[in-house]
Amino acid sequence: MQLKGLVWFFTIALIVVSLYQLSFTWIVNNHEKELKAKAQRYVKAVYPDASAETKDSVYNARYHKLRDSTQDQIIGNFGFYKVSYLKAKEQQLSLGLDLKGGMSVTLEVGLDGLIRSMSNNPKDSLLNQALNLAVKRRANGNADFINLFQQAYKEVNPNGKLAGLFAGVGQHKIKVTDSDDQVISAIRDEANQAIDRTNEVITTRIDQFGVAQPNIMPDKTKGDITVELPGVEDKDRVKKLLQATAKLEFWETYTASQDQAFYTQYLQPLDAKMKDYVAGKPLSDTTHADTTKADTSAVPFGARTANPFFALLSNQPATGGPSSKATVGFVRAADTATFSDYVNSPTARSVLPGNLRFMYGAKPSKSRNGTDLIEVYAIKLRPGTDKPELDGEHVTDARQDVDQQTGQVIVSMQMDNIGAHLWEKMTTDNVDHAIAIALDGFIYSAPNVIGPISGGNSQITGNFTPEEAQDLSSILKAGKLAAPARIIAVVEVGPTLGAEAIAGGFKAFALSFIVIFVLMLVYYNTGGWVANIALILNLLFTVGVLTSLHASLTAPGIAGLVLTVGMAVDTNVIIFERIKEELAKGKNYTTAVQEGYRRSMPPVLDAHVTTLLTACILLYFGLGPVKGFATTQIIGILLSLFCGILVSRLVTDTWTNRQRHFNYMTKISTRIFKHASFKFIEYRKVAYAISVVVLLLTGYAVFVKGFKKGVEFQGGRSYTVQFPKATSSTDVTKAVATEFGSEPEVKTVGDSRHLDIITDYMIKESGNNIDSVVEHKMFHALQPFLPEGRTYEQFDKLDKQQSQTVLPTISSDLQKGAIKAVIFGLLIIFLYIFIRFRDWRYSLGTIIALLHDVCITLIVFSLFQDIVPFPLEIGQHFIAALLTVIGYSMNDTVIVFDRIREDSRLMIGASKESIINKAINDTLSRTIMTSLTVFLTILILFIFGGESTRGFAFAMLIGVITGTYSSIFVAAPVLVDLDRKRGLAEHQAHPAAVTPAKAKTV
Repeated sequence: MQLKGLVWFFTIALIVVSLYQLSFTWIVNNHEKELKAKAQRYVKAVYPDASAETKDSVYNARYHKLRDSTQDQIIGNFGFYKVSYLKAKEQQLSLGLDLKGGMSVTLEVGLDGLIRSMSNNPKDSLLNQALNLAVKRRANGNADFINLFQQAYKEVNPNGKLAGLFAGVGQHKIKVTDSDDQVISAIRDEANQAIDRTNEVITTRIDQFGVAQPNIMPDKTKGDITVELPGVEDKDRVKKLLQATAKLEFWETYTASQDQAFYTQYLQPLDAKMKDYVAGKPLSDTTHADTTKADTSAVPFGARTANPFFALLSNQPATGGPSSKATVGFVRAADTATFSDYVNSPTARSVLPGNLRFMYGAKPSKSRNGTDLIEVYAIKLRPGTDKPELDGEHVTDARQDVDQQTGQVIVSMQMDNIGAHLWEKMTTDNVDHAIAIALDGFIYSAPNVIGPISGGNSQITGNFTPEEAQDLSSILKAGKLAAPARIIAVVEVGPTLGAEAIAGGFKAFALSFIVIFVLMLVYYNTGGWVANIALILNLLFTVGVLTSLHASLTAPGIAGLVLTVGMAVDTNVIIFERIKEELAKGKNYTTAVQEGYRRSMPPVLDAHVTTLLTACILLYFGLGPVKGFATTQIIGILLSLFCGILVSRLVTDTWTNRQRHFNYMTKISTRIFKHASFKFIEYRKVAYAISVVVLLLTGYAVFVKGFKKGVEFQGGRSYTVQFPKATSSTDVTKAVATEFGSEPEVKTVGDSRHLDIITDYMIKESGNNIDSVVEHKMFHALQPFLPEGRTYEQFDKLDKQQSQTVLPTISSDLQKGAIKAVIFGLLIIFLYIFIRFRDWRYSLGTIIALLHDVCITLIVFSLFQDIVPFPLEIGQHFIAALLTVIGYSMNDTVIVFDRIREDSRLMIGASKESIINKAINDTLSRTIMTSLTVFLTILILFIFGGESTRGFAFAMLIGVITGTYSSIFVAAPVLVDLDRKRGLAEHQAHPAAVTPAKAKTV
């Protein structure tokens, strides 16, 4: 093998990088284990006789404070590189919602409100009719809202022009003469900016939830934003904050950074008073004192000095001084809770003036050691009120601009008449003082007022970069968004369910690894060690790359790892079987190995490319955890090529160079399929009859019997509830139906103690508290089945394992996206096979076989939905399984087709039936072995992987079986009957019509 040095280099580099990336997970887990132990000791010392619920609450609060206070603590020492807890946390392998617990929220940006705010007459009756009609249609489909509005306006006002409604307003500068398409283009540009602004607001708000690794995914094509918050606890607060209208405010300030009197009059007395405050805090209410010596790491630095307030407050970060005259100083991000505790205490209120409020900057700066520092501003309240004199309601436009005289990047801001009057007064009263611009309580900028500004047009300067100016203009415009984002889908997962998913997933992963490891040794003798080395490295590299990409590991992601175990050895199976063939022809080991690797290359590449293509389609169309599966699969496929071909060859050649050879046969493998000569083609008519039955049953399943759709495809609310004892699903159905007035769907999850309750009650109602109303009614209906005295709060925390809310809007999107994914998958496979074999018959035979696999899977999910003791639902996981089956089924089909083409050039004059029979029999052992490895891993996942992946695993099991069957009895026989006039002889007569045998044989 050429380039051995390069392969060695990349192999060693990947090992080092993967181990380095995974080391962060190890040191973070150890650190958090220590913190949990400290929190437990604290609870035992301070609350020995408290109730279990109180202890649990105190433990959680204590653990969070310990974790926050040690963010900058060095917990990893790599010699020249030291890493803090916060940085290590950012680098560790993160767990998804379904493993860690937490919630996922999908928000739809209020584009109807945006369009109304852009109009020069927001109260126009025809405008509002069109918007209401577009909103109604968007709720029942997945069409683009802006297109829907354009169509609706044409319906309510056929002769009207959109330009008349939007001309002369705002930055977009629509002219009366503009066409409807030009107006729509301007609206779309503004909509994209609105999504960016909403995303900025949401990103800032998420920092308040204390989530270490949030995931925010804006989708401008759909006009929505998905937010994943692993480990978040206060879910109601999350929903309220994410949907709240952006709150833009303009505040007067104290000149804190340049006023020595401010320091001596307020800050010094405050520091002196804080000594007594810290010393006098009761033990049960402190973060700053502790009876256990081991917990001193939890004490903020400021509490252990003679000057507790000034110990928290530094003058400036390493990256620059105060950004404004209103800056008081900087505090560590980890100390903001303590700082707030100090300045909001009664002691501080007795020292500070009543109109002084401290507010934090929105974005951190860096200290010399890399610690995140938050800027603190001194805000001046108006007498008798805590509201600012001016808010964002009066901002009509803001944009990044350039000063024509200086060339400096600036932000231009315009206000309406009322805002212009208030702004003139504020700037007149605050010449040579700063005015702070705050969004949702955080300061984004505090520019100094040079002179009074009249007319409502202002320029804000501050040595901005273009990006910073754009961000500030987005913040100013965020307060103008007329409608808040609306939640259209929510998934909540309890930590208990997540722990069970982790246990089940890793048990399945470990067992599948052991089974495949042993199988390779039993079937391929010492050659099995080559496959196992490649398997180990493939898994190490896959997890290492996932970690380095900051991808979250989900339950489907673990399923992807399990599938990787099965598919990782497929490459070696194909190669080893070819080596065995070459040895059987009498070739020596060196030649057999060289020929085995060379001739196996085309089918190996084909198998990986087709699977990769379907995984990419799944990544594009999938949502949430399914994307995690697709990501894991893509990485595993690419690394499987590297490990299965290059690393395996490297290991083999290294061993061979020592005058030794691997043995690829055992007594078992030499007997199985030896001299196989089955007459597959002669039974094709029986196979065709079976296919006709399959087609008829598919029609019955699709048009008569139907399918059970998951919540994500049908819309509604789903609650997975754990009961104290076995509970009848019929009794629960009756109780919930009585409460809701409509019958829910209730199904068992795992055992009769766990039930999944699905309802469409109030699913089309709007409002921030609808979810809470439905959950309270659900709790009321289930009270007879819960422990006596159970409160709603206890039910929400202990009994409700998972909940999901999907509005009809997004369910329609998902259904249509799923259909597109399957169609695109089949189309891409067709094109790839056509390019690969240069013959439409191969492509058509492949598609017929794949459709056969899809039809059988659909039949089973329809006919067996009420028979099997686990849910068979059509949802995202089912589509993931279907696409994976489509890609994987190609492995066997391509291997057979490759051999058919090779034999057709060697067996000149033989019948097509003989050629195809021989090709199938020659490749039968590798077909069975590749299917068997995947089948065993998926079977283990089905048994031990848990409920979250059981439907996926069941669909995959069906697909592996039908894929093997269709490759032998459907795809290959179709070649015989598709074109009898041309036949396979054309390849013999015109070998140039196909790729040369040297590059394409198996």
